[in-house]
Amino acid sequence: MQQHLLFRPVRAWALGLLCGVALSAMAEQKLKWAHVYETTEAFHTESVWAAEEIKKRSNGKFNIQVFPASSLGKESDLNQGLTLGTVDIIISGPSFAARSYPRFAIAYYPFIFRDSDHLLAYSKSSLFQDMVTEFRQKTGIQVTAYAYYGARQTTGQKVFNTCADIKGLKIRVPDAPAYITTWQACGANPTPIAFAEVYLALQNGTVDAQENPLTAIEAKKFYEVQKAIMLTSHVVEGLITMVGPHVWNTLSPAEQKMFTEVMQEASARITAKIKKREAELIDFFKSKGLKVVNVDRKSFQDTVLKNKPVESLGQTRADYDRIQAVK
Repeated sequence: MQQHLLFRPVRAWALGLLCGVALSAMAEQKLKWAHVYETTEAFHTESVWAAEEIKKRSNGKFNIQVFPASSLGKESDLNQGLTLGTVDIIISGPSFAARSYPRFAIAYYPFIFRDSDHLLAYSKSSLFQDMVTEFRQKTGIQVTAYAYYGARQTTGQKVFNTCADIKGLKIRVPDAPAYITTWQACGANPTPIAFAEVYLALQNGTVDAQENPLTAIEAKKFYEVQKAIMLTSHVVEGLITMVGPHVWNTLSPAEQKMFTEVMQEASARITAKIKKREAELIDFFKSKGLKVVNVDRKSFQDTVLKNKPVESLGQTRADYDRIQAVK
């Protein structure tokens, strides 16, 4: 009996410890954050930073695991998963969100953004905030941050400077209206070719030119089979961070604010890294013997507006004008 009494406090202490662990486990909320980018890219490294920062600021309440490189599916799958609740947070192009909220697609209209700073100013504008609110009302999904992804530039065998210069140009493009529009408007011959086949198509003359962000031009070594890079920046792209309604609606106002602040800081860090890399690549391409040309972008923009007006892509001139007015 004395031995039984002696060990009773020990058992009580152990039971209390186990209960504490169980309560702690119940309090912890595990979340899945997914994207399609490689582990070496800023979109992944800064997502991991944000996940740790949210865990720290919430005193361990939110345990977020980041899934890179399409490990939970391609971009369309991730957007669907956010609606179904199979994934909690994603980074994605607004073009995918535009499938359920078409107004977002205005950001892909050619030459709508002057540069990355204009894109980011748009992301902070009352227009974009109105879109975010409408999107949440329609889908329940909360957009928390916008990061710069890169400007699409053009490589070619010959230098061009104006829209008129590219009449008849055979140029490889992705098979999507936003990327075809510029070249159709200027009388070029846009040719959709699978991304994996572009190098060979340039090498054997199937096409004379192609367009991609500078980072992709480097990665795919297109500079080996091209003579010039024209800084058209015809589509300035960004990516948005989104939180699913099954998560967002359970957060307190203070937690929503914290999530937003951390995700916006992560996006700012991503933007800074990408802008730095783009600047470095200009010098890299020059060192490889390519001519780098600053084109007359206004000649392209005016022609696109005339021949492929924003309304032809299902957008409104009112939204276009508001974006142009953003400083």
